[in-house]
Amino acid sequence: MLLAELVATSVEVAATRSRKTKVALLAELLGRVEPEELEVVVSYLGGALRQRRTGLGWRGVSALPAPADDATLSVREVHEAFEAMSQLSGPGSQNSRKDAVADLFGRATEAEQAWLRAIVTGNLRQGALDAVTQEAVAQVADVPLAAVRRAAMLAGSTVAAAGAAFEGEETLAAIGLEVGRPIMPMLASSAPDVASAMAGLSPDGTSEVAVDAKLDGIRIQVHRDGDDVLVVTRSLDDITARLPEVVAVARSLPAERFVLDGEALALSDDGRPMAFQDTASRTAQDAGVAITPYFFDLLHVDGRDLLDSPGRERLDALDALVPEQHRVRRLVTTDAAAADAFATETVASGHEGVVLKDLSAPYAAGRRGSAWVKVKPVHTLDLVVLAVEWGSGRREGWLSNIHLGARDESSESGFVMLGKTFKGMTDEILAWQTERFTELATSPVDGSSYVVHVRPEQVVEIAFDGLQRSTRYPGGVALRFARVIRYRDDKSAAEADTIEAVRTHLAAGSP
Repeated sequence: MLLAELVATSVEVAATRSRKTKVALLAELLGRVEPEELEVVVSYLGGALRQRRTGLGWRGVSALPAPADDATLSVREVHEAFEAMSQLSGPGSQNSRKDAVADLFGRATEAEQAWLRAIVTGNLRQGALDAVTQEAVAQVADVPLAAVRRAAMLAGSTVAAAGAAFEGEETLAAIGLEVGRPIMPMLASSAPDVASAMAGLSPDGTSEVAVDAKLDGIRIQVHRDGDDVLVVTRSLDDITARLPEVVAVARSLPAERFVLDGEALALSDDGRPMAFQDTASRTAQDAGVAITPYFFDLLHVDGRDLLDSPGRERLDALDALVPEQHRVRRLVTTDAAAADAFATETVASGHEGVVLKDLSAPYAAGRRGSAWVKVKPVHTLDLVVLAVEWGSGRREGWLSNIHLGARDESSESGFVMLGKTFKGMTDEILAWQTERFTELATSPVDGSSYVVHVRPEQVVEIAFDGLQRSTRYPGGVALRFARVIRYRDDKSAAEADTIEAVRTHLAAGSP
């Protein structure tokens, strides 16, 4: 299959808001795919390369050769090119990768170049990529959508489920929970406060709800089969070798085969959680601060699958297997006031918030449903926009990612940068800020530069989940999960929050 065929379908899918039309377009393309191309095409339609790492980012594809006049690239050739790039390492690899990019993109048409750049940088915007692709697979393979979704969750990818679906419903149904093969984790939806979450999970106030502490660590899934232990992240990356403490805890438990869901966390001497980046840096390498695992769910134990069992049964099995010092702190209650008090205490002890759970619900691998609801305090800062970047993908042609600064009297400019974000921006906001920052620009806005610097005048209200120390930004502080709430035309830059106030909150251990 030519890449141009896939790109044309992707463009059509992105241009429609109709889910039914999206599915029909993807299904039509999948109906023309050769079996040996299926996995690559499904991965690309889902917005991802088959390679987990290629060494490429925005900078690597920012300057491209002139596009080709005719479409000649095949999907297979593109996959092989990225596969070769993923294997480059050592001295000279940077130049080799640059040459490989020039060769691949030089053979691509203008539309193909834009699509390739989008998928490399994670900015392919088609709308519900993976979920819609699963519907298309089910339609073309003539198998139940629920079976495709479940297989994708248990196999860890839509790509694996698609291959099974085209072999038939029996092959698809054969994909189950397998100790040693990571599955997509269950996710939580959000609620503004504990009372709202309790009302949703226990409308009549009589159903017990589990309230778990939400730890600010790294999500881990731990598989044990005899002496063999596998530890993976939320994105299913294998970090077993980096966390010998977690492996030791897993081997100490009184069962031979199990699958646990939990968090890995770095603790200070007083037992309080350390900053998120301390945990993150430790799970990215095999040296540094000690890590402690805390578990909140059990999916399998010694031949007994618990995925479809109600939450109460899974928690009973978890409590029987894992000692209290390695379980996430939990309250089971029908009382909204007690749940709120537990949440307040949890946040005061340095954790992110709480997750409220329906005790009758099964473990919905890979789904973000209503059975788990997270509640975290919302913190805001009034910051100043220092610069803005041109968008890509759906945001191409708009000034998008904003650079955020706090007031800093010790800085020559009067401001110090805390981070960037494009989260929370609607099309209306993007259009407005493109016009606004064009007016405030102090550097060219003709696209010759990726970053446009602006006069530090516009105040924006930013919500964020937490603060962390940072060597990336000169202020030594960075925002976690920052998103735009609104632009504050009622405030001047002189009224923005100061870096001293931000640092005080960081030192106190809360935003």
